[in-house]
This record gives sequence, C-alpha cells and structure tokens, in this order.
Amino acid sequence: MDRYVALLRGINLGSHARIAMADLRRLVTGLGHEDVRTYLQSGNVVFASAVRDAERLAAGIERAIADELGLTVPVLVRGTREMAAIAGGNPYAGREDDPTKLLVAFLRAAPERSRVDALTVPGGETAAFTVTGREVYLHYPDGYGRSKLSNAYLEKKLGVVSTTRNWKSVRALADLAA
Repeated sequence: MDRYVALLRGINLGSHARIAMADLRRLVTGLGHEDVRTYLQSGNVVFASAVRDAERLAAGIERAIADELGLTVPVLVRGTREMAAIAGGNPYAGREDDPTKLLVAFLRAAPERSRVDALTVPGGETAAFTVTGREVYLHYPDGYGRSKLSNAYLEKKLGVVSTTRNWKSVRALADLAA
C-alpha cells in the first residue's frame, strides 16, 4: 500500500463547507483506504491505499463528500514522495524563520506556461512566488493575512483549482505521510 495526502479546498472557513474531521476519516475509511488520519481542522487527510492513481483517489473522496454530506469540495492528492519533495524543495525556506510566512499552493494540474509567465505579485506587495510543476511556493515577508496574492488570485490567474497550506502544515503532512 502507498501513502497519500488528500488536501480539501475551502472547508471549515467560517460557516462555509463545515466537515467534522471524524466524518472525513469515516468517509475516507469507507472508500477502502487504511490508516486514515486527519491533521488540523482544515481538510488534511493522510491515508494508505492500494489504489495508485492520485486523480482517481481525489475523485472518489470528492464523490463521497458530495453523496454523503451534500458538499462540493475540490480534493487534491499527493503521494508520499511528492510530499517529501515539496517539503524539501522550498526555495524560500533558507530565507525565512517564521513558517507562517511560507506557504505552498497545491494545484490540481500544472498551469499553462503562458499563465505562469504572466503571473505577477499584486502591486505594492513584498510577496514572492515560485511555480514548480503543480505547486506554488509562496513567501510573504509582511504576512499572508492582507495579501492580495491569495489562493483565489492564484486560481484566477493560473486557471486551475488550488488549495494553500502554511509551511508548518506542509512539513507535518510530509512527516505523517512518510
């Protein structure tokens, strides 16, 4: 069995798309996956599965959430090796000690090169980004809270579904999946 991390987009933000982690664990276990664990309340699930197709895994979790909870929630899945590479590949990690200022946007698919080339930091901001395949490494020296370089901005500019996690979560998920 291989290990995976499922990242749910946009759940448990205020009153939007509320999913209890116990329900999420039950749903993922009900799909036949094993050793299912959640991390925090923001839709991070680590599990083992005999299925080796990340897109199929994501589609199955999305369908179960829709069927059982009546919610449409995008799910992105990464394997153990992918998570280890992401956690080891942050170009900003050596420049920043505060993990809340480092984030990773996980993309459903690699964006078109023309969209990556056109992506810019909104005017007046000190943030920086690096797009690597299906991830965008983000550095917010002034913090993420008020930045316009948000998950929604990335989705609009890159044309793909994304979900963002802070650096502490990325490292923790990579460790849990290992």
